[in-house]
Amino acid sequence: MIREQAPAKVNLVLQVGDVRADGLHELCSLFASLELADELTVETRGDGGAPGRGATGDEVVCAGVAGRNLATRALAELRAALDGDLPPLRVTIDKRIPVAAGLGGGSADAAAVLRAANQITGAPLDPDALRAIGARIGADVPSQVEPRHALVTGAGEHVEPLDLPPMALVLVPQDEGLSTADVYRAADQIGSTRAHLDPGALRALAAQPLDDLASALENDLEPAALHLRPELAEQLAALRSSGALAARVTGSGPTTFGVFPDLASAGQAAAALSSKALVTALRPKP
Repeated sequence: MIREQAPAKVNLVLQVGDVRADGLHELCSLFASLELADELTVETRGDGGAPGRGATGDEVVCAGVAGRNLATRALAELRAALDGDLPPLRVTIDKRIPVAAGLGGGSADAAAVLRAANQITGAPLDPDALRAIGARIGADVPSQVEPRHALVTGAGEHVEPLDLPPMALVLVPQDEGLSTADVYRAADQIGSTRAHLDPGALRALAAQPLDDLASALENDLEPAALHLRPELAEQLAALRSSGALAARVTGSGPTTFGVFPDLASAGQAAAALSSKALVTALRPKP
């Protein structure tokens, strides 16, 4: 049995470029890894896989989340990469990251399953190989194979670890999620993407003091998210009014977040904002 944490992330900066030949958008993003995390248990099935669990005998249990998820896909992709040399597994996910929130929870779960299942079978694959598998599952999975703050480029497959200044965050998830595909489609339609991405600028930005970093946060998908969900603008305004150094939509949304210098100020703001608001901090450097 292996226990893994699957941390949430926010896109402090997200630049979205042109569509590539493979149909995916070119990205350049500054990822912050959060203390907010799902908890996973991955273990071999002693019965060899009970009938009705599918051809592989795997079982993924995530209370409150119906249907197949990226953890199931991760097992299938890893088993294919290992030519089937993986025993039937049971994955139990204690879901703490809001679902369909733009916080990368499903991707983090998939990456945690890749780490754990690889370890169970004797760790034949190194992190680069796991990231290559993760890229076939979803754009956010490669960065979560070794979860930490990072500059992410390509379509998510290129991950450069870096450091960020300490900060606290207030996350305000919504009851209804947003389709990532719908947000990207809207971004293309309204022209909020860009022709030129600048990873060097984001690399330099990560090394700046918090006030300077916060003043430069941006998200090319935010106009599209606001186009589809105009009420999110009120959440952003409320976060700024509560004292946030900056407030943005994370990723494709619909979660909004505010940046604060410490947990005390973040907690005060969250208490005044919404019963749904979550307070978290950046994960410490490994």
